[in-house]
Amino acid sequence: MKTAELRQKDVAGLTTEVKELQKAHFGLRMQKATQQLNNTSTLRITRRDIARAKTILAQKQVESKAAK
Repeated sequence: MKTAELRQKDVAGLTTEVKELQKAHFGLRMQKATQQLNNTSTLRITRRDIARAKTILAQKQVESKAAK
């Protein structure tokens, strides 16, 4: 997912996005463990998407606390 798309979401939307990405990553890990995963690069991509979403979520939380 692009950074610009993530920045348009609010804190609640980002939280759900992180949870969805973590579920997807877990599913990919299970596929890899059972040797059903053909493209192992998707693990790296989802891991980086999770990190990107968490970073933007943390930035938005800091901004919201600073605005108060």
